[in-house]
Amino acid sequence: MTKNMSVDICGVRLKNPVMTASGTFGSGAEFSEFFDLNRLGAVVTKGVSSVPWEGNPTPRICETPSGMLNAIGLQNAGVEVFSKRDLRFLSDTLLPDSGAGAGSGGILPSTKVIVNVCGHSEEEYIDCVEKLASERRADLLEINISCPNVKEGGIAFGTDPKGVERITSAVRRAARQPVIMKLSPNVTDITEIARAAEAGGADGLSMINTLTGMKIDVERRSFALANRTGGLSGPAIHPVAVRMVYQCAGAVKIPIIGMGGIRTAEDALEMIMAGASAVSVGTASFNDQRTALAVIDGIDEYMERHHVSDIRELTGCVRDWET
Repeated sequence: MTKNMSVDICGVRLKNPVMTASGTFGSGAEFSEFFDLNRLGAVVTKGVSSVPWEGNPTPRICETPSGMLNAIGLQNAGVEVFSKRDLRFLSDTLLPDSGAGAGSGGILPSTKVIVNVCGHSEEEYIDCVEKLASERRADLLEINISCPNVKEGGIAFGTDPKGVERITSAVRRAARQPVIMKLSPNVTDITEIARAAEAGGADGLSMINTLTGMKIDVERRSFALANRTGGLSGPAIHPVAVRMVYQCAGAVKIPIIGMGGIRTAEDALEMIMAGASAVSVGTASFNDQRTALAVIDGIDEYMERHHVSDIRELTGCVRDWET
């Protein structure tokens, strides 16, 4: 049976709908020791800012039941180092792929690169986006306006609809690449935020970022994280993410990349059936570096078993049951 797993995200064709989640994969150098990055639909890089960020004090990671809390604070070396080091690595590593599974035949597109961009202010976002404009290997931009671990910018933009529309519009004007806005779940009505991003000119949405959580070490009688609160990720948030993807898929017309607790092909297919065009695998990769590949293979097997010739047949298919 011939199967087509390719999807279109903001006008960019991905060979399959599975990518990494920002902040869990670096830029792939360490993971390339475990598998061929060219099997992924896209690599999503760790967040990069216009200047280096130190991040939050330690301890800043702890495990929780069915997940983990992190308060890294988007530590990164800045866009100049990122371009010279990380994008160069990806440019050298990600090659055209003519392997099986193209569906329509011919050469598959190379694995795409989505650069996650962060900032404290509108000016910082724009500066970083402008510096990435000439980078040939940056295929799309994911704008992080939803990190719960940054005290300035970020989360403030992501929870106010007017702020979301304003920053989206400013970034869209400055960007050469398609712009995907990464949404926070820490809001009253995420569809309101999604509509604001669409109104601001977003080409797509990534959702969801982490939920704000806290863990207390009862033996030490103190916070487990120096930041006190952190972003909760992992299987614990998956049902929330699926619900929010479903809500937003019915509220906007732009494509959605679904994420939040994906460990298996079944988890990914839930997101797709809820309305996501593609999915990101994050926290699960800390436990098993090859999780993303297992998800790709699992989706392929599901399509074979259920005689699905095109992955797009599954996108939002649960809406067919609505009355």
